Amino acid sequence: MSQEFRQVYPNADALAQAAAVGIMHLALSIIAERGIFTVALAGGSTPKKLYTLLATDPAYHDFPWDKTHLFFGDERHVPPSHIESNFLMARTTLLSSGRVPETQVHRVRTELPDSDQAAADYDVELHTFFSDPSMRLDGFPRFDLILLGMGPDGHTASLFPESKGLKENNRWVIANWVEKFKMNRITFTFPVLNAARNIYFMVAGADKAEMLHTVLVQYSENPIYPVQRVQPVDGNKIWLFDAAAAAQLPEIF
Repeated sequence: MSQEFRQVYPNADALAQAAAVGIMHLALSIIAERGIFTVALAGGSTPKKLYTLLATDPAYHDFPWDKTHLFFGDERHVPPSHIESNFLMARTTLLSSGRVPETQVHRVRTELPDSDQAAADYDVELHTFFSDPSMRLDGFPRFDLILLGMGPDGHTASLFPESKGLKENNRWVIANWVEKFKMNRITFTFPVLNAARNIYFMVAGADKAEMLHTVLVQYSENPIYPVQRVQPVDGNKIWLFDAAAAAQLPEIF
């Protein structure tokens, strides 16, 4: 059974703090039940605040990193040392404490010159890790948590409007050409996103306000943007907004 929750916070810092608390509780609960916690990370400025908190705030010192496996829901096709790399951002924030075992950080090999090969290799890594049928839902990997954002154009992960990746319903990971940036990005597909037990949508900033109103109010019954196609099959979708992003939403949100 799927459920959706929405919460507004005063600013991006409060949003990140709420996300950190929620993830800590989720990790402890899932590990107590199954012994392992799987997370797909997102890029962007809002998750960066979250990752820094988890790595440096004493409140999260006991986070069970030894039983947590980190993946990347999408990645730019740039070397891992590149300033635009999601892995680099995670390495300099979340991984900076050194408490996450290196063998439990599953990055995309974006140093490979062929983006399709990088996607295929990551697809194999996911198939290997999630080989047990109990770790899948309808044949797709069942992440305990996938972190996502939303672009002002309504994209999420690296599934952009009018991109070919929107039509992929079989593969787990693809290289998706993004015309806006004239480059490929490696990304999970919708079936993978929708198989998750929990999805956190973290949306902050005034530049997201118009699109947030569009997808949650104006076109809520007539989905036309990629972000609207994230509908967990059997999981929780949790929206976390800051006040600036939620400025155009009705008070009922």
